[in-house]
Amino acid sequence: MFIILIWEYGGRYEKKFLGRFLGLTALMFTLLFTTASAEVYEGTGYGYNQDGIVLGVEIKDNKIIDIQIKKEQESDFAKPAIKEIIKRAIATQSYEVDGVSGASLTSEGTKEAIEEAVKASGAKLTKVDAAFKTNTKLPRQADVVVIGGGGAGLTSAIAAYEKGASVILIEKTELLGGNTNYATAGLNAAGTSVQKKLGIEDSAELFYEDTMKGGKNRNNKALVKVLTGKSSAIVDWLLERGADLNELTSTGGQSAKRTHRPTGGSAVGPNIITALSNVAEKDKIDIRKGTKAIVLVKNNNKISGVKVKEANGEEYIIKAKAVIVATGGFGANAKMVEKYNPKLKGFGSTNNPAIVGDGIVMIEKIGGALVDMDQIQTHPTVLHKKTNMITEAVRGEGAILVNKDGKRFIDELETRDVVSKAILDQKGKSAFLIFDEEIRTKLKAADGYVKKGYAVEGTLEEIAAKIGTDAKTLEATLNKYNEAVKNKADNEFKKKTLPKELTGTKYYAIEVSPAVHHTMGGVRINTNAEVLGKNGRPIKGLYAAGEVTGGIHGANRIGGNAVADITVFGKIAGENAATYSKSVK
Repeated sequence: MFIILIWEYGGRYEKKFLGRFLGLTALMFTLLFTTASAEVYEGTGYGYNQDGIVLGVEIKDNKIIDIQIKKEQESDFAKPAIKEIIKRAIATQSYEVDGVSGASLTSEGTKEAIEEAVKASGAKLTKVDAAFKTNTKLPRQADVVVIGGGGAGLTSAIAAYEKGASVILIEKTELLGGNTNYATAGLNAAGTSVQKKLGIEDSAELFYEDTMKGGKNRNNKALVKVLTGKSSAIVDWLLERGADLNELTSTGGQSAKRTHRPTGGSAVGPNIITALSNVAEKDKIDIRKGTKAIVLVKNNNKISGVKVKEANGEEYIIKAKAVIVATGGFGANAKMVEKYNPKLKGFGSTNNPAIVGDGIVMIEKIGGALVDMDQIQTHPTVLHKKTNMITEAVRGEGAILVNKDGKRFIDELETRDVVSKAILDQKGKSAFLIFDEEIRTKLKAADGYVKKGYAVEGTLEEIAAKIGTDAKTLEATLNKYNEAVKNKADNEFKKKTLPKELTGTKYYAIEVSPAVHHTMGGVRINTNAEVLGKNGRPIKGLYAAGEVTGGIHGANRIGGNAVADITVFGKIAGENAATYSKSVK
């Protein structure tokens, strides 16, 4: 055929035609003997944010080649979970992979999106048994080892690094943030640059008095002095490292507007974790996720390291001159909660599932002292029969609580223990949080609750029908409350802070009840964040910060004090651990 065609066209056309013919022949062979090109299929899943996670899954020859994120609006702390699930799905050629602890909703949404895309493609995937191995050649020695990657742990690690120490931070889950990711309201601090800009008068002394009163005067006075006295400086420290704490609100039990939060009222925890994670990444701090501390190593009455376990089961010791324990409390450990406070048996929890008290147990095993273990706080406004916390900032902006009869029953900004008890005393052991369109618009968290379907909405009459109460009673309750706001005097419940009237034609109601929220008890420390032994003396080389410690909050924690606690004492622990490590040969 080649000979005939070339002869027929002859001469000067010969090379030109031959080139075209060979090109067409190559294309024909490609079409006949190669497989179809990869195609991209879209899938949508629903995680924490109900706007959905949209993924583009590239599939060829019944295999997942790649997965791209098309759209997602998950919380900053949960975003890494999307990438982790994608990595696992490609490695195993399956959407039936383990979720990422601490981000279960985001994990499920990501898997749903991959599943939908795969089913749309018609591909028949062959599952691969892929083992995720750990790089065991990583350094096994550092000046300072930090256990826990939440707000206290990250603050400690950065502070130690900035003091010149080599640092390894280990986090047992695959996400940084811990319970700090769930912190919503803000960070309490007094006499800050932010307050001065906004004309708010406050002082460390007033902050101290409020904290002691809120804790029923069971607080360790020396620790509270440190917390309140260093609160202003920690706000500046965080601002310098990229956190947004430029807006103020109030939470229960405070005499001044001192709860610092991100602009627009978004959640404080994820904002701080994102900022600190960026700093740690920039500083190239050695952070190991999926690495669990199992034993504190102690020699000659001082800490010398940590025994850890990797996700693949491998165990080894990381030698250290100092160790900082920042593993959080035990709010997600129902058995431990019941052990120390039997009255809370059967209560739900707002905590990250990983917050089970393992750091407290490790420290106790080597002779560390514990304090206030029976002091466990419930958060009064948690989605009824669920674990989703409704931030105190909603009440701080002016929302009220009504019972099933449509009546107020408490000063909404009383301390958490008082409000929790008052709700449990109501019919059905629940209440309804009522707020208006102005609060929803002003506070991002409130807007988020509505978008997630936590609230019913409508006119007052419609709201009353939906929550099963009398419309006239509910209207009378609001009118009476609004009069109190106008007159700046709540004669009924003596509420001191009356932010605004509830007005307009559109309202929202969320049914709430208390759940375990914070464990005030924990490891006993001194003002240097050193862990104390049962003999009252510091255990050399061992430091602790955050909810793993006890004594700071006494019998009740004021909302916004936890974020101050984890950062103030996290910084102290990091700096002191670094200084101590330089003295150890």
